[in-house]
Order: sequence, then structure tokens, then C-alpha cells
Amino acid sequence: MPQVEIHGYAIVSDNDCIADASGRTPEVLHNEADWAYFQAELNKSALTVLGRLGHEANANPRGRLRMIVSSSSSGLERRADGWWWDPGKLPWDDAIRTVLPEGGRVAVPGGRQVFDLFIRIGYDAFHLARAEGTYVPDGVPVFSGCQFGRSAATILSEGGLAPGEHRVLDPAGRVTLAIWRMAA
Repeated sequence: MPQVEIHGYAIVSDNDCIADASGRTPEVLHNEADWAYFQAELNKSALTVLGRLGHEANANPRGRLRMIVSSSSSGLERRADGWWWDPGKLPWDDAIRTVLPEGGRVAVPGGRQVFDLFIRIGYDAFHLARAEGTYVPDGVPVFSGCQFGRSAATILSEGGLAPGEHRVLDPAGRVTLAIWRMAA
């Protein structure tokens, strides 16, 4: 098995939402400092894994290698815009061995079903940015379990991760970041 390091990335509201009721990222979660941090992190990654809607909504001008999680795949197939993978038809270990035979860092920017999938597969780190003082009514939470009164912090802890030091990404925009890492 190639050495793979899985990093999740999300910016959330105080109620742990990543999107509004329509599934779009609300303006309160758009932040230039967070975006710059995220883009720098993608530059360190060999592969980006995201859901079909996120893939369709976000162009790939830098031509980064992508894996799109979708039930429309026959298991794992190479298409012009990336690797399409159905985890219900092919296990992660088999898929990643094909896509990254030499290993490397994998960036997982969501959406929710993809975040849920990788909490089960196992993150090495989860970069959780928070737009402090924001609330997204009827929003889409970062993890499905947040719909039932559990916080993102609880779910990450249950996934074996522990928070690192909080840092401020943007004092004016009140955006903070905690990198949760696999507990020793």
C-alpha cells in the first residue's frame, strides 16, 4: 500500500454548516485568507477528492489531479476531468493504489457525504476553519452527525483526531483555524 496522508478541509459557521439550504456556500463563509490558505494546501497535495456537485461547481484551472466521488462510476474510471470513483463498488485502498501508486497527500474538501466517507476511512488531519459569529439557518452541516446535535469537534474526536492550537487566519473577518490530527 502506498503511503497516503489524508487531509480534510472545511470552513464552517458557528452551527457547523458548510453550505446553505440550497447547497451553496453562503457569503458569510467566503473569506480571502481562508481561500489563500486552502489553495496553498491544495498545492501540497497529489490528489483532491471531492463530490460530484463540488467538482461541477468549482473549475480546475490549475489542472490538479481530481477524484470525483460519484455513484455514476462503474467503480473507478479515468475520464477527461479526473478519476471517477464509486466507494460502494470499489474499496478506498484499491482505488488509491491505482490513482496514486507512489502515494502522497490527499486533499478532501468535501461535501458532507465525502467528509462522512473519510471520517470512516480515516483522516490524518482535518483543517477546520471557522467563521466566528456566523450562523447558517437550515444549512448543510459539515458532517451528517451534526444534524443530530453533535458538534464537528465531537465527530472529529470520535474519528481519533485531536485539535491542535487555534490560530487566527483573518482577524478582521474573524476566521480561525484548528488543525485536528490523528491522536498518538
